[in-house]
Amino acid sequence: MRFGQVISAFLIVTWWAPPCTFALPNAARDKTVWNYDGGIVMVTDGSLPNGACFRVSGRLTSPHFFDNLKRVDTTDSGTVFRRGSQTLTEFPDRVLLAFIVYDFPCSLHMEQTGPRTYLTREMMSSLTLSIYWKRGVQLRPVPDVARKYFSVDPRIPYFVARAQDLPERFEWSYEFEIPSSGVPLTDSLVVIMRTADGHIAARCAARM
Repeated sequence: MRFGQVISAFLIVTWWAPPCTFALPNAARDKTVWNYDGGIVMVTDGSLPNGACFRVSGRLTSPHFFDNLKRVDTTDSGTVFRRGSQTLTEFPDRVLLAFIVYDFPCSLHMEQTGPRTYLTREMMSSLTLSIYWKRGVQLRPVPDVARKYFSVDPRIPYFVARAQDLPERFEWSYEFEIPSSGVPLTDSLVVIMRTADGHIAARCAARM
């Protein structure tokens, strides 16, 4: 898939980027509980060989499925997924992946030594997206991914008064419907963005 085509799209961590962010656990001695109410949050950074860096921020959801859903890890019973008194083992028939992509500094701890490179429509349209279900080390390409929404919108700078002095910047918004019938909750959804020469611009795994 290519970003600029009708079926184009995206998502997420380069080798130096921070790890993805998901639900936070509540630990109590020999038991850890993860709360997935509202879905799985995904936030990571990516970069292009020309020096442009970006952030991907999104969420994996499904109507009502993640409501009150918890992962319980215990030393005795292992991992169990529960919604109230119900035990769940598989994802619903389909899940929704929604995310935005926008410019972000390559490092918050280093001063910019030269002109900063910003994402352009051409850069985004040159990227390809691959989505997999991952079990252990095996990656299985996800078939029949359907794009439900796409838009490219101007991104308003914090200093509005200086907007006329800054390069035009954009925010890319995506939403995809992903088949997930029969997929165990222990599998991960992996998304990889690559440049035309196969360089990994960003990679992320949404795991329960």
